[in-house]
Amino acid sequence: MRLFRPLRLRHLQIPALSLAAAGGLAGRLPRRPLPLPITATAILLLVALPLAALQRLPRPRAQGLEQLLDGVTLLQSFPAAPQRAVPDLWRQRLGGPLAERAWRQQRGFWWQLWGEHVDGAPMLALPASSLPPSTVASLPAQAMRLGDLVVVAPDPLALQMLRDGLRPQQRRSRGLQRRCLDRLRSTQAVFWNSAAIGVIAGPMAPLLQRFQDGCLSIGLDATGVVWSGEAAAVDGVLTGDATNPTWIEPPRHGPLPADQLLQIEGASLDLLIQGLLSRQMIRDPLASRYGIDTDRLALLRKAPFQLRLRPLSQGPFQASLELQLLAGKERAAWQRLLDRLGRSLQEQGLKPAAQVASSGPAPGAAASAPAATAAGPAGATPGSPGPSQQPSPTVSGILPTVTPTAGSARISLAAATWSRADGVIVGGWRWLPTGDGEAQLLLFLGPEPRGPLARIGGAANPLPTAGGLLMRSRPAALAALEMLPAEVPDLVRRASQLEIEARQAGDQSLPISQLTGRLQVTR
Repeated sequence: MRLFRPLRLRHLQIPALSLAAAGGLAGRLPRRPLPLPITATAILLLVALPLAALQRLPRPRAQGLEQLLDGVTLLQSFPAAPQRAVPDLWRQRLGGPLAERAWRQQRGFWWQLWGEHVDGAPMLALPASSLPPSTVASLPAQAMRLGDLVVVAPDPLALQMLRDGLRPQQRRSRGLQRRCLDRLRSTQAVFWNSAAIGVIAGPMAPLLQRFQDGCLSIGLDATGVVWSGEAAAVDGVLTGDATNPTWIEPPRHGPLPADQLLQIEGASLDLLIQGLLSRQMIRDPLASRYGIDTDRLALLRKAPFQLRLRPLSQGPFQASLELQLLAGKERAAWQRLLDRLGRSLQEQGLKPAAQVASSGPAPGAAASAPAATAAGPAGATPGSPGPSQQPSPTVSGILPTVTPTAGSARISLAAATWSRADGVIVGGWRWLPTGDGEAQLLLFLGPEPRGPLARIGGAANPLPTAGGLLMRSRPAALAALEMLPAEVPDLVRRASQLEIEARQAGDQSLPISQLTGRLQVTR
């Protein structure tokens, strides 16, 4: 039987080899297709068997508290404490008599939460078993049943906004969110996302980008509040499903001295500024106005650092800021950055109040006065004033100064202090003396630091290891100077000492940090 009707090839350009191959394939095709009942039965089995398995063993869906995590920005868990007084939140959301009854018969945990607007009134979530069945069956307009929970909002509009953000068919959580759920169900804990960080931290939020999504278990010790948990730099981290949340005892680093308000130190400056540098509105001015382009930013990012905020009792500023960096063997690259920065500051109207010339990029060049003065104008001899130099006191007893001249922009500056037109010093930098070949650079805003400065990174003053960040502060002192965001909780504002330590959790490639901390509250 002929399978193909002869074709007229007058207007077709089909190679003869292709036609021969097609003819051979046609000869191997089955002469009769499978009967329709057999084909239909096979397709039915392929579809029906998996559906039957899913019906018999369905994948668990999110319920109650698990669903809430997708619709809230901040959520706190509290253990049942029927022996204590009824909280105001319960009375406000449930009414006096019902709140008293439900509070006395609770046995598990209850939750306080905020929806899209963290600065609004909180909602209450509690087990449905804590309420009378008749109440659960006829909830008011500002309340809803969600799995095994009842959620009560301050008003129907707030509840509707929360309901709009929920996904009722959401699958079970994984990774970091799974462990956060375990904390919220078993300990006193807090969960947050980036929206909550933005409201609570205010203008400091970009510095906390590494911790924009996370949770902490909270406890008490003899000194105050302690916590342990984890946070991620991105939402939806799915790693570590099998890892149960564990309590890590917060280390003790000692109180921050009275001459400091805040101290942050880390293995690399990128841990602190990556949130700022992710914004084009920050990167563009750095490059165009100060010459800090991509290569120079890379130099900044990788430098180990210590940042200090010190109170000032007099003068036009309330506090001064110091940034001490480990430049290592790359002093020459840092010096080029400083030279470019100095030219930019002069172009913007700042005056170099005091400058110290550097003889070159050698790490030990800043350690001696003769080496520092050797790079002065032509004709000057080491250790003696040249035509544009004059004897002057040392900069904090470290280096001799050089009076600025019109050509001083071409001098490689080992130290500089910059002032406004009215003579007020607004900042500067200096190289710290070193004898081990590892250069250290100090940048400051405000008046020039006084007194000796300790080197960082050694055995006497170690820095956190890779991926680590340590912050210590005195919140009560910061609050007295009105230097804390208004949204910071009152308990934190009254604390005499605050410690937060972040360490890399597991694989260095994962954006997860282990968090521990202490809050010392003065009674």
